[in-house]
Amino acid sequence: MNSENFAIFGAIPEFDKPLPIGQHYFPSWERYTTSFRGIFERQYYTNQGPLTDELEKKLEAFLGVEHAICVTNATIGLMMAAESMELSGKVILPAFTFVASAQSLTWTGLDPVFCDVDPVTQQIALDQIGALIDEGVSAIMGVNLWGDSCNPKALSDLAVSYGIQLYFDSAHAFGCKISDTSLGNFGDMEIFSFHSTNILNAMEGSCICTNNDDLGARLRNIRSSYGAGHPVDVVRTSNGRMSEAQAAMALMSLEDFPSNQKTNEYLHQLYEKYLEPVPGLNIVKPTEVSFSNYQSLVCLIDEQEFGLSRDLLRELLKAENINVQRYFYPGLHHHPPYVQNLSHYPDRLPNTNHLCASTIQFPIGALVSVQTVERICNLLLRIHQASPVIRSRLQGTNCP
Repeated sequence: MNSENFAIFGAIPEFDKPLPIGQHYFPSWERYTTSFRGIFERQYYTNQGPLTDELEKKLEAFLGVEHAICVTNATIGLMMAAESMELSGKVILPAFTFVASAQSLTWTGLDPVFCDVDPVTQQIALDQIGALIDEGVSAIMGVNLWGDSCNPKALSDLAVSYGIQLYFDSAHAFGCKISDTSLGNFGDMEIFSFHSTNILNAMEGSCICTNNDDLGARLRNIRSSYGAGHPVDVVRTSNGRMSEAQAAMALMSLEDFPSNQKTNEYLHQLYEKYLEPVPGLNIVKPTEVSFSNYQSLVCLIDEQEFGLSRDLLRELLKAENINVQRYFYPGLHHHPPYVQNLSHYPDRLPNTNHLCASTIQFPIGALVSVQTVERICNLLLRIHQASPVIRSRLQGTNCP
């Protein structure tokens, strides 16, 4: 295989412009202008307006939850969750997740306790949590990754047996189900992200779901005075209000969810089909949910079988205008301030360390067509076939 065929060595890139990671489903211009015209006619832009009220009701019906409290972003949502649950001391969570999961604890005066993950599902390792629980632990934060789940029923049994609280960072999991129950109904509460990279898109935004009336009241009072409902005592309040513009986008995205999920599932199946002949690229498939949003196409790279490391493949694809991501890198235990303050972790989380060095996420969503998947997979096969030549040519360069 001739290495001159690749953009990193001077060939024309596979794609004319960068192909980003993320869902990026947006409404048509006509729907967008109609919805936003109403906002400007009402001249009501934030503070729990009519669109935010409508969105919360529709989310409650869609997910089958008692309370869906919309906020401006998921990090604020996670911080509000910890405040409303009156957590103290330490909270257990996986080290293989987005940094905001841990930062929400630091911002609220809590100490993260990092747990390793399962090497296959990439979800929190259930069999390792018990050893981390001591009298200072007040809760477990489960993280539902990649349109899959971390077995919330088993986590709930574990939390009950130790008498601690349980909540979920479900940023990736909107619309996913276990049997007939939507995620959003597990633990004390769940927090979804409506960032544009996720399947439900408010440009930025979040909702906190709970079936506990007391927690719902606390969350609304913590969020702001507008839309707070019946006053209840809280330690502090926040400016977590969702704007009407965010709510407008989310309402349109919720309407489009069924078709967007079907598109994701079909593209996911195509990746599975076309990458099956490529050694060393192992797609992470949803196993714990009965219905997935398929918003993430994640592969675990076996460097020996594929012929190149994850980081070298990333550089090659970047040159081809394919912006793959090495989620999550580095693991939370290697992020400041935790790498300094919790220095005992680096060698205790082998699965997390391995995944952080070998997991890669490919484009899937609105900007990806059937032809896009075919071109990416064909390119990956060619890279694998040319891997000895590529390694030889890049020896002594600054490429990883």
